[in-house]
Amino acid sequence: MESMNPMALMGQLCGFVALVMCVLAFANKNDDKLMTLLISANVAFMLQFVFLSSWTAAVLTALVIVRIALARRFPGSLKVMAGVLGASAVAAILTWQSPVDTFAVLAAALGTPAMFLLKGVMLRVFLGLAAFCWMMNNLLIGSIGGTLAEALVVVTNVITIVRLIRAQRRYPGAAEELER
Repeated sequence: MESMNPMALMGQLCGFVALVMCVLAFANKNDDKLMTLLISANVAFMLQFVFLSSWTAAVLTALVIVRIALARRFPGSLKVMAGVLGASAVAAILTWQSPVDTFAVLAAALGTPAMFLLKGVMLRVFLGLAAFCWMMNNLLIGSIGGTLAEALVVVTNVITIVRLIRAQRRYPGAAEELER
């Protein structure tokens, strides 16, 4: 078995850090805590992509961090959302390396409207779809931690969605409070 170069090793390590942060984020029923933990996870993902020379994914992940902050500051803003989508498109065009980058672009396209326009269950459905796209990207670039992180995000998201739906059925008014 050949040894891994230091850059690839650092990329793998960052993927495992992102894994821990993602599980903590998506296990949370509170949207504000989810967003805060997602920022930390995405910093680790961005570094992972830099170390693995996956430039479209790295730049789009940097924009994901900005997007999370903007979505919290300007919830529901179609103009800000359009700006983020436009910046993501330009970034993808400038950094495109291969068809693998399609998955990062799809993840950004799904996650952006989710962050600006959705809450609760639908937020997590769209973020789960985006996580699936990131999982495919990570799998194709060879990131072990990143692939596991996104797979666990998908599973954790499904579990949290079920928990939120059950809470909404049991306590219709109280479930809305949990989502805030």
